[in-house]
Amino acid sequence: MVCPYVGYVLPSSDHRQGVMRILAVDDEPEVVDVVRLCFNLRWPDAEVIAAGTGQEALTAIESQAPDLVLLDIMLPDMDGFEVCEEVRRFSDVPIIMLTARDAEVERVRGLEMGADDYITKPFSHLELLARSRAVLRRYQSQPSAAGETFETGNFQIDYGSRRVTVGDTQVSLTPIEYGLLYHLTRNAGRVMPHRTLLAKVWGREYTSELDYLKVYIRRLRNKLCEELGAEISIESERGVGYRLVSTNSQS
Repeated sequence: MVCPYVGYVLPSSDHRQGVMRILAVDDEPEVVDVVRLCFNLRWPDAEVIAAGTGQEALTAIESQAPDLVLLDIMLPDMDGFEVCEEVRRFSDVPIIMLTARDAEVERVRGLEMGADDYITKPFSHLELLARSRAVLRRYQSQPSAAGETFETGNFQIDYGSRRVTVGDTQVSLTPIEYGLLYHLTRNAGRVMPHRTLLAKVWGREYTSELDYLKVYIRRLRNKLCEELGAEISIESERGVGYRLVSTNSQS
């Protein structure tokens, strides 16, 4: 089912047809009201549901199946980083972190926990809607090359099924992680410039967000190479970009 508002394929048949559902997680009701107003002014049929604590958010994500989560960092029972990390154990729902502090360390930590984007309060309704559209579009537009695979040593990626394996272990990747790995493997052995990867995976409006790329490269290295021993390496060409190469001596 395609949502007419952003061209996003809704993941669940439980939604009323054509209705986008947003979960706003914030213990300040006025912030939730602003979010609801922003979305309803642009998309009157959008449904904004609220959660005031981290536990309420986790319950709502499991039971309500939102299409997008706007997650505040400062919550009364657990911080947004903990919530994001826990959500990533069972869901790849798009998450945008909201915070009143514009600190690089917090932005990086949020991305490391699995967040897709980051907005600093106070935010304009145009920024909120633009970033929400970009995140939802990114989740819908996953790259594919049906029938083709990339294999080296114990590592394999099947582009048609989007299945990634290391030996006998299937690897669970978020849409951003898969998109990044897709472009690196499709261009294996060649340096992919930072701006090119950012444009292809996040969108053209993100080509200056180098922190996003660094964090997700680190996540891929951890998941594939450090935890599972995949026989690949993602090399950094300082100031230029990244290159994926095989570490299998017989490749």
